[in-house]
This record gives sequence, C-alpha cells and structure tokens, in this order.
Amino acid sequence: MEDWSFPPRYDENYLPPSGSRYWFPRRETMPATERDAAILDRLEAVCDYAYSNSPFYRTRWDAAGFHPSQLRSLEDFESRVPVIEKKHLREAQTRSPPFGDYLCVPESEVFHIHGTSGTTGRPTAFAIGRDDWRAIANAHARIMWGMGLRPGDTMAIAAIFSLYMGSWGALAGAERLGLKAFPFGAGAPGMSARLAQWLSMVRPVGFYGTPTYALHLARVASDERLDPRSFGIRIMAFSGEPGASIPSVRDKISELYGAQVFDCGSMAEMTPWMNVAGSAETAGMLCWQDVVYTEVCDPKTMRRVPFGERGTPVYTHLERTSQPMIRLASGDLTLWTNEPNPCGRTYPRLPNGIFGRIDDMFTIRGENIYPSEIDAALNETPGYGGEHRIVITREAAMDEMLLKVEPDAAIDAAGAERVEAFRGDVARRMQKVLGVRTMVEIVAPGSIPRTDFKARRVVDDRAVFREMHAELDRAASG
Repeated sequence: MEDWSFPPRYDENYLPPSGSRYWFPRRETMPATERDAAILDRLEAVCDYAYSNSPFYRTRWDAAGFHPSQLRSLEDFESRVPVIEKKHLREAQTRSPPFGDYLCVPESEVFHIHGTSGTTGRPTAFAIGRDDWRAIANAHARIMWGMGLRPGDTMAIAAIFSLYMGSWGALAGAERLGLKAFPFGAGAPGMSARLAQWLSMVRPVGFYGTPTYALHLARVASDERLDPRSFGIRIMAFSGEPGASIPSVRDKISELYGAQVFDCGSMAEMTPWMNVAGSAETAGMLCWQDVVYTEVCDPKTMRRVPFGERGTPVYTHLERTSQPMIRLASGDLTLWTNEPNPCGRTYPRLPNGIFGRIDDMFTIRGENIYPSEIDAALNETPGYGGEHRIVITREAAMDEMLLKVEPDAAIDAAGAERVEAFRGDVARRMQKVLGVRTMVEIVAPGSIPRTDFKARRVVDDRAVFREMHAELDRAASG
C-alpha cells in the first residue's frame, strides 16, 4: 500500500491529482481481506514496539499471558490483547508522571503537549512526538481531501485553541493539505459576533467546530443581520459531540449554512481523531482502518459484535510511536455496518455516527435514554428555539425527567395559548420517541446559557434527593 511503513514516513510534498477522489487509491479501495492481512502485519509490529518500549504494556500483557509473537490472526488480537481504559492511563500517569509509562519515546522527542482539562480529577497529558505530529497532519489531510477540500481553499477553525486536541489536529491537517488556515478559535465573550463578521468577509470553503457551536453561531449571525448562507461555506466538519450524523441536526445545519455536513472524531487519545469520518459521497463515519484499527465490541466481553449490531468502539493506533493506544475502549456507543460505500472506499462504516457515551445514558422507568435522542427529536419540532436542558429528578420513589425547552421568538411572541400548544407538541414527541412520559417546561428564549464548545445539557439532581434523605436519616437516628 502507498507509504505503508512503521514508523510511518510520508512524502510531505505529495498531493493526489486534483480530480482524484482518493488520496491513496490503493489503500482506500483495496479488498478488505487484503487490507486486514496488512493490518495484522502492522499490529504485530506495533505490539512488538510497545512491548519493547513500554513498561505499561509489557506488565499488562505479561499478566494476561500475551506476547506479540503469539499474533497469528485478527481473532488472536481480539481475544488475547486486553483492552485499556482511560482510568488505566490516569493511573499510569500518577505512577509515572507526567506522561505515564506508556510513553515509548524519550521525553526529548516530545513535540506537542495536550490533554484533558482535569476539572473532575487528574488531567490526562498527551505527549506527541514530532514524527507523530507529521503523521497526524498527513492522515487528517488525506481524510479532509476525501471530504472535498483542496489546496488553496480556506478553512475556518472555530474551536478552542488550548489543551483541546480537536482544533490543533484540524489545523495540522489544513496546513498539510495546503489550505489557507483561518484559526479563529472560540470561547471568548463576544467572539461569535466577531467570527460572523469575519466569515462574511473571508468566505471560507471549509469550517470546523462542534455542531452546538455551529447552531449557536447561526443565531448570533442572524442577530448581527447576517445570513449564514452568505458566508459561502461548502464543507462543515464537526467533532467533539454527537450531532453531525443525527439527520435532524445535520439537516438543520446544512439548511442554515447551505453546506455539506461531515461527522468525524473518535477520542483525543486516538489523534488522528478523524480516523472515523465521512466522505464527500458517504454519510455517517467511515472507519479509516489503515490509520486507526477500529473494532466495535460488546461493552461487557470486549469481543467484536457482528456488523449491523451496536457496541462500543475499541481503537488501536497503527502509526503512533510516542503514546500508542492499543485496544483503547472508548466507552461510546455506535452501530457498524460493512456494506458497499457510495464513495467506493472499502472500510466499515458507522452509518449513524457515534450516539454518545454509554455512561451518559440514563434510565427512566425502565427505558434507556440517550441525550442525543432528545436532541434529534427537538430539532425536528417546529418552533424549537435551539436550546434545552434535561433535568433528571426524583419524586416519591421514581426517577422523573423534566425537559426545559426554549421556543423560538415567533412562538414566544404569539402568547400563552401558542406556547402551551408548543409544550404539548414537545411532550407528545418525547412520548413517541422515548416511550416514557416527560414533564416539559417552556422557558423564555435566551434564558438557557449558550456554549462556544461542547453542549452540557443533562442536569442530574438525584444526588440532592439522596443527600437530603441521608441527612433526614442521620437526624432521625440522632
């Protein structure tokens, strides 16, 4: 396959012919069985490299009775190699700060440091070597080429430039592809209004951010008397949260901007995180298996589920040398298929993208509910103002869900009767989609805080309920 080596060495001057659909035609369209054979060879090399350079993997694999020399098939890889989780990475970095004993290169070779914010515990530090950064740039350039971006196009990057990997990875890919990079960022007060003004002036072909931010930006642009369609954006790539594969959200963004919407993104730890991403002809997310090997597994057994079934993605780097992730369980939920793709690429696909994290799921009266399902239903509801909050609470002995929803300005201005009709419409849609009764409260437009980054729409106040009763029990026993 084109430029297939470990460690990877890419020609930094290479570009496909401008009319080519593919960056690497052979790698992207070869029979899946042939690619799997090449991936097995690469897994042997990656595992041998990690075993030789990482006490983290060597200790875990010795305890599991696995040695890289035992790999004879992808089934061996799945059944013999234990999964790792984010908690294992945090433990390793506590034990061997700052980058953990899964860092496989000398610290002097670290080129970029990124990581999590650490707002709920110890942050996780990502250490990326210089050669790995170039491999990330090449992978992202290749996948963005598949979306339809071409050298000379302008791409706006409207995501926070900080520890967050998404913005930096998109920038690296844009630069490698020869785009005019427009790294505007996000997050500062008043920044969205300024961005709308800049977009009307620069008129970029491409845009990267989160779905939530794109919807927020469209409302801000309208307030500034600007039509998002006038920005001239043709290609919008999103990561960081579910949404771009949800038809109602995807179609709403597409209608607002007049652009084609692409879903992409796995985990920051797995950068190049565009390893799951759509193409110009194929919706959902392709699993670019020769960049990051993806399995969709049963969350309990961590064995692959058949195509057509749901499971959690488990990822393995095929090109990273600094902090290689080998069978990292994502904790997300998805469904995968293995059918012919309209673009001709022979990768498995996540047709509905990633639904969200399994631990984001909550249960109301026996029904499993994902926030993304509520997002989708509301975005299909006429009169939805674009923001809501899900409050999980407890009355008597049962969990209840309260949905706070903003109407649009027209419904709000139409008076109490129209607002009540809207509330009833939302409640009926929730009953139909979720199968449970939902309490709906209509709140004033603009009363729910907006975000320039990932939406956080679930509020669980059952802990308050538990604490209250614990306090009463303590008082009674005293």
